[in-house]
Amino acid sequence: MVSYKELGLVNTRAMFAKAVSGGYAIPGYNFNNMEQMQAIIQACVETKSPVILQVSSGARKYANQTLLRYMAQGAVEYAKELGYPIPITLHLDHGDTLELCQSCVDFGFSSVMIDGSHHAYADNVALTKKVVEYAHAHDVSVEGELGVLAGVEDEVSAEKHTYTRPEEVEDFVQKTGVDSLAISIGTSHGAFKFKPGQKPEIRLDILAEIEQRIPGFPIVLHGSSSVPADLVALVNKYGGRLEEAIGIPEEQLRAAAKSAVCKINIDSDGRLAMTAGIRQVFAEKPAEFDPRKYLGPARDLLKELYKRKNSEVLGSANQA
Repeated sequence: MVSYKELGLVNTRAMFAKAVSGGYAIPGYNFNNMEQMQAIIQACVETKSPVILQVSSGARKYANQTLLRYMAQGAVEYAKELGYPIPITLHLDHGDTLELCQSCVDFGFSSVMIDGSHHAYADNVALTKKVVEYAHAHDVSVEGELGVLAGVEDEVSAEKHTYTRPEEVEDFVQKTGVDSLAISIGTSHGAFKFKPGQKPEIRLDILAEIEQRIPGFPIVLHGSSSVPADLVALVNKYGGRLEEAIGIPEEQLRAAAKSAVCKINIDSDGRLAMTAGIRQVFAEKPAEFDPRKYLGPARDLLKELYKRKNSEVLGSANQA
């Protein structure tokens, strides 16, 4: 077993407490490879933002849990080399079993999410409580979830929203002992969150009621990519077909971040940036076959995206 403290990582408790009191949200950025990790750390160091490096179930299968753990450990040293150490959490995104969460705790993750939202309420409580008991024994923080997000991302999918019921949150938090709670208020996974002509809007009224019931408790928003029009246009310019990709308006996310929302997950926007950068190189330099020559520009585009997110959307810049 490896303790996350040996790797220089931190759990989310102090990080979230500061975010809630400061009226900003910490970025939860997913990574699968070195270039994505480099972009995340460069962006967060340059904006002086704390960050949560997220590993999904799909990422564990693609890149291997051990390799991702060592990449996160390297991220801590990389931030120091760049000249500004930042708080870094390694987080399991959408864990669905006790065994998976236990494995991540044992491998040095400093935070885990147990997503029991697809279970009946009582079963979700029971599963989440078991994860909390194991994780807290190792000082690892735990994120639970109430409500179901629509959309598809990696191995997480649902056709329709099931909004979080505010009347359940107090009971859930008390019975499980979770450190943070992911809620469903209209955000969704993937790049196709809304249909053309549909007004993109998240239920800030539900968020407000939840905040009244559990004041000061750390809230998490999943599926919060905004699907920037310029990135969609760039992908499509170089052969993509994303004409109906519509995301969450950034002004709504900023409003949420000023409340008890202290962590906002963004993944699809990063995928768009990487894809746009790679497509552009392939279109403009079709003879190029050096991975560094197309992954490098994609990494740089991703870094600029995340710098803007930290500064203009999440409010996490200058908080590390």
